[in-house]
Amino acid sequence: MSENQSTSDRQPGEEMIALVRESYDLLKTEIRKVIVGQDEVVDQILMCVFSRGHAMLVGVPGLAKTLVISTIADAMELGFSRIQFTPDLMPSDITGTEVIEEDKATGQRSLRFVQGPIFASVILADEINRTPPKTQAALLEAMQERQVTAGGHRHVLPDPFFVLATQNPLEQEGTYPLPEAQLDRFMFQILVKYPTEAEELEVIKRSATKGEHAVEAMVDTDRILEVQKIIKHTPVAEHVCKYALRLVRATRANELGSVPDMVRDYVSWGAGPRASEALVHAAKAHAMLVGDGLVTVETIRAIAHPVLRHRLVLNFNAQADQVTAEMIIDDLLQQVAIDGLDDRSRSALQGVIERE
Repeated sequence: MSENQSTSDRQPGEEMIALVRESYDLLKTEIRKVIVGQDEVVDQILMCVFSRGHAMLVGVPGLAKTLVISTIADAMELGFSRIQFTPDLMPSDITGTEVIEEDKATGQRSLRFVQGPIFASVILADEINRTPPKTQAALLEAMQERQVTAGGHRHVLPDPFFVLATQNPLEQEGTYPLPEAQLDRFMFQILVKYPTEAEELEVIKRSATKGEHAVEAMVDTDRILEVQKIIKHTPVAEHVCKYALRLVRATRANELGSVPDMVRDYVSWGAGPRASEALVHAAKAHAMLVGDGLVTVETIRAIAHPVLRHRLVLNFNAQADQVTAEMIIDDLLQQVAIDGLDDRSRSALQGVIERE
């Protein structure tokens, strides 16, 4: 292999994998000083961070969604902003605004852009569904283009940049459900579940008898950028990409070819091309965190739920029959062929192999 061969053409070496794993272990150790349990939630957030993605955390009040995000931000040496979304929040309250500034020496006035809280590396968008669509839309350009346009000028956001949003699924009065266009920009929708009995007991004991633990910044900006670069250049075999593509295309009820019956019966709109990209990028991060760096079909299957659950628009039949996105994804993982062959083609191929 020549020295000029690009990183994207090489399998990640042991040193690269060790760097990612070390960063992951350092962060997890610090996070566990404050957060009890929620290992799956933390792992999925770190996958998004390492993949340059954004995440939406959905769970009932009191499950430490905000605390998880702020603790992860504290464990990384990155700028952090918390934005509490409310019905009266304006787009300029997030992005910033231009103010008139007068030079006392000359008396001349000029416009100066004052940066809003969006100009930080880690953004906690707390209860994002409690603000009107025009304010929600202020995040669209920031999340996708990683920049803000104000007064005809573009202002580049810090790198790295992540939006980690929270949402309460219970209280729907006075809320503004996010449109599909914005939900699609989140790599993961992470479900935050109730802790186990043992974990909840530990939470009570910590809050009743122990003081607060200080979280140290263990991973700096350069380390995060290096980890992101390693994961970006992790190669993925073509058959794995094709499986991710088949999985996503099978969510579209009007797609030609074999579409599962549950999709035709219960899905109005399936996942778009961003879902295919998210599956592959998140699978690379998952493979590196596991430790071997090899992205397989099983890696894709392991992260299918958080990638697809918020990208499926279900119809009224699903609501009537109490069919959820989770159930449809479970069915997809059973129905979509791993090798790309239907039963008839697979049987024919097997017969040829046996004859040979």
